[in-house]
This record gives sequence, structure tokens and C-alpha cells, in this order.
Amino acid sequence: MIDWKKIDTVLLDMDGTLLDLNFDNHFWKEFVPLKFARQKGISIDLAKQELEPRFKSMEGSLEWYCLDYWSNALELDIAGLKAEISGLIAVLPHVTEFLEKLQQSSQKVVLVTNAHRDSLGLKMEKTCLQPFFDEIISSHDLGFPKEHANFWQLFQQQQVFDKKTTILIDDSLAVLNSARLFGIEHLISVSKPDSKQPKRDIIDYATIEDFRELMSGL
Repeated sequence: MIDWKKIDTVLLDMDGTLLDLNFDNHFWKEFVPLKFARQKGISIDLAKQELEPRFKSMEGSLEWYCLDYWSNALELDIAGLKAEISGLIAVLPHVTEFLEKLQQSSQKVVLVTNAHRDSLGLKMEKTCLQPFFDEIISSHDLGFPKEHANFWQLFQQQQVFDKKTTILIDDSLAVLNSARLFGIEHLISVSKPDSKQPKRDIIDYATIEDFRELMSGL
């Protein structure tokens, strides 16, 4: 699928790409509504009805990924709640083998995530993946989410990479669309970011279900 001889920089998303999105989906769709319902003295169904449009309205913005924003907006300790159920944080199948292969290669490997630094720190602590990356970049450091064109401009100023010899692997189509507009040549989507959900049908990008599909020639 990929001619690795033509790649010198590998950009990897975290949630839904390297890590099972089931943790985040469960956290925002079930655990936060449960805690919000208890705090407000309302039913979980009512809490979900109130929270879903609030979440939806912030999708694609930096605030959507900001734990501080949601802690203030919902009057909940979001970072603390994530730590409560951190046992659900899991690496997707064959990710570690892929990262080990990359580590033995000449490519620069950069984790590029929209995750807030508190969430990022918790997940690196739980998964022990940090040593596999040459750099770890959170979009919060640059002030724009990966869906935004300004993110990529600032990211390239900071990292300096050749768009033609760079690959981005991400589960978000909005992020891949933004990266394509910026000019990144090689783009791969993850078709099964959540182990508990069905495989997604994606037509706009080459897709992988797990990282074994990319190991040939690496």
C-alpha cells in the first residue's frame, strides 16, 4: 500500500488511530452524562438530551478537545473523571508492532493529536507508547485543531517536513481533508477506530483496519 522508501516523516494521530476510540466514546456518551445527571439531580436520559447538542456545537473546534473548557462548562473535573475510568484506555491491535518496526527504520515519527495535554499525559502513562515518538505535538500548543488550515501552517514552521514525503494516518475525515488541502501527499484513514463499533465504509481515502496492512516493506 505504501512505498516506504518514499516516506521520511510519519505523522500519527492518537485517539481512534493508535488508541481504541471506545474509551473516548464511552467517556463522553455514557460516563460524563452519568456524572452530569447525578450532579444536576436529573435522569441520565435527560442529561444526554441536554449534553448532546452542546457537544455537537463544539465539534471541530479547539474547545471540543479542551478538558479545561468542559470542566468549566459542565462544572465537572473532566481530567479527574478520565482518570477514574483510565482502565478502559487501550492500544488498538498491532499498533505496538507497527511502532516497533518504525523505530527500527529511518523515518521521523511524530504523534500529532488534538488531545488536551492532560488527556495526552494520562494516555501515554497508561499505554507506555511515548518512547516510540521523536516528537509529540498537541494542537493545543499551536492554538488550532488539526481540522483548521492554520494548524498545518504552524506545524510545518515548527517541524519542517516535506509534504511529498510525509504520511499522515488519522481516523478523522475532517482532519484528513484539511491535511489534503494543505498538500500532504500520503493520507491513510482508519476504518475501525472503535473496537466496539462496526467497520466504517470510507471512499475518499485509502484505509486500513489494522496496522499489519502497512508493515510490508517497512
